[in-house]
Amino acid sequence: MTPLPAFYDDLDASLAHLWQLLQDGPALRRNAFHMPALATVDEAGAPQVRTIVLREADSGSGSVRFHCDRRSRKAVEIAASGRAALHGYDSASKVQIRVSGTAVLHTDDALADAAWAGSLAMSLVCYGVAPEPGAELSSGDAYSLPETDASIAAGRPNFCAVVVMATRLEFLFLDRRGHRRAAWTRNGDRWAGTWLAP
Repeated sequence: MTPLPAFYDDLDASLAHLWQLLQDGPALRRNAFHMPALATVDEAGAPQVRTIVLREADSGSGSVRFHCDRRSRKAVEIAASGRAALHGYDSASKVQIRVSGTAVLHTDDALADAAWAGSLAMSLVCYGVAPEPGAELSSGDAYSLPETDASIAAGRPNFCAVVVMATRLEFLFLDRRGHRRAAWTRNGDRWAGTWLAP
């Protein structure tokens, strides 16, 4: 029988494992935490969920970062509410992570400039799509993407980095010998954790 992981009955180890999985996500492209689901609320109060690419997770600051087009509905929804949540589930490790907190769009500052400069050209192409993301089209191919370095660079005003400062974290580990679920809330610079019924 497979031994239980070290975090199984240890809240601190579970929190450390949660952050390690999130921090590994941006680098491990086949990892479930590389592309978590992002949840926001639209102007009518309806939940909206879509997949994003996680670009950074920082346990020290308690933050995660992803990028989006400032013309997109998700950017509009984040700007309006200042809140967002992310969810990822890795079937191989049987771990689910939920992150919720305050969200800030960085568009014309040093963080956005550094994120733009650190992105691959194939990712930056998306910010030059015309018309804007979500616009209705007459056919599936009725849009254009930039093709030159100059036209890719022209998409910079549409780019934003989104930083979610986590205020609540949840961790669920599934095991037939007994699941383990925990939650933490941010209390100043520290996390206060508790076990939850799975």
